[in-house]
Amino acid sequence: MAKKIFVNLPVKDLNKSTTFFKQLGFTFNPDFSDENAACMIVSDDILVMLLTEPFFRFFTKKDISDATKTTEVIVSLSADSKAEVDNIIAQALAAGATSSKEAMDQGFMYQNGFEDLDGHLWEFVYMDPTAVPQG
Repeated sequence: MAKKIFVNLPVKDLNKSTTFFKQLGFTFNPDFSDENAACMIVSDDILVMLLTEPFFRFFTKKDISDATKTTEVIVSLSADSKAEVDNIIAQALAAGATSSKEAMDQGFMYQNGFEDLDGHLWEFVYMDPTAVPQG
């Protein structure tokens, strides 16, 4: 059975965060967005809820990580080509992200990533199924 995934991320400035991700080509579902949250559509089955930090606190008793200092998660998304990976990273950097690492090309897998405005790590990966080592 297909499942949906909802990634919930705390953000310091919801307007800046939604503007940033719109610059990368993501769209938002207005039915699940308001002054506290924005529902970013990655695909039909993957949604990222950008939540203001005060609203995020309603869902946990734990402290909110400062993603600029510690890593709580790396959100990895697939890409259709190496060019798409490079393109999204270039768009992110132009929109204010910072580079989180150098591109890694392992032949069958190509990946690169960035830190968004709140320090959350995002990675984009292209896998060439014809080049996967057979073991």
